[in-house]
Amino acid sequence: MESLDELIEQAAKAHGHLCPGQILGLRMGILGCRLVGVEDPKKEKSLIVCVEIDRCATDALSVVTGCRLGKRTLKFFDYGKVAATFINTRTGCAYRVVARDSSRVLADELFSHLPTKKDRQMAAYRTLPDDELFTYERVRIALSPEDLPGRPRSRVFCARCGEGVNDHREVVVNGQPLCRACAGNAYYEKIPPSVD
Repeated sequence: MESLDELIEQAAKAHGHLCPGQILGLRMGILGCRLVGVEDPKKEKSLIVCVEIDRCATDALSVVTGCRLGKRTLKFFDYGKVAATFINTRTGCAYRVVARDSSRVLADELFSHLPTKKDRQMAAYRTLPDDELFTYERVRIALSPEDLPGRPRSRVFCARCGEGVNDHREVVVNGQPLCRACAGNAYYEKIPPSVD
């Protein structure tokens, strides 16, 4: 795995700037890979990461691990927590790693000579030991074959809108396959065309 400094450079380029959340995400990714026994995640292809927040740390985790939504190796669960679960698909070993809120206070105490909160956090997140930045625990994750990387395992068409639905994400209502939106679980609302 690359050094922290090399990863910081890559993260800044990929994200567009460098911030404390990215450094925390990089450190989280390095720790998570080590815990599950993945030494070079970009080459080994045996890692899935489940993230719990859509913030800067998640972009940094992608830099460390090479995991991406489009590769189906990055899973997003919107819990609003700076946390991620690392799964070694070869061994089944999984760890959930959570950022400690106390590290923010510690950053202010240890680096009080730095002018801004951002500077203090960036310095702390680069140098504090893992146990001061994170808590972690071994967990079990049940991934179905439809959740794993690779080609879609199934494809059906929604009986209402006709759109294709991959990997058993459809809902069966009265014996008919429906996409989640047509089954009443849309994250969007359709606006009817205006009548002139």
